[in-house]
Amino acid sequence: MSGIVKSREEVEAFLQQFMPKFEVWGVIFLNREKNQEALAMLGLNDRIRREIIRTVEACDYVETVQDALWAGDLWVFGKNFDGKELYIKIAMGHPANRTICISFHEAAHPMNYAFKVKEQ
Repeated sequence: MSGIVKSREEVEAFLQQFMPKFEVWGVIFLNREKNQEALAMLGLNDRIRREIIRTVEACDYVETVQDALWAGDLWVFGKNFDGKELYIKIAMGHPANRTICISFHEAAHPMNYAFKVKEQ
């Protein structure tokens, strides 16, 4: 499933809406069995994953995926943790309910960040 790249302004607007909702309502982690062992090996429990999500910025943005199952946009970001690139897919969730983290695991492939300046 490949996505589209939104403008930096759209990503910043999403984060300005997502972060306060995340802080007030919290997050639902969809814990796929295949990722649990990898998360445990990295020492990534729910508390640490929440801390990492709090640090997500527009420069960490990769792409946005439309998914009929979630009836909205799924926003993909990447973060570095202990030298590992993490793949994080989040969604706003329903109004007056928790945000959703659909995926949180080590990236299977190098990610292309839309707004990061590549190191030379």
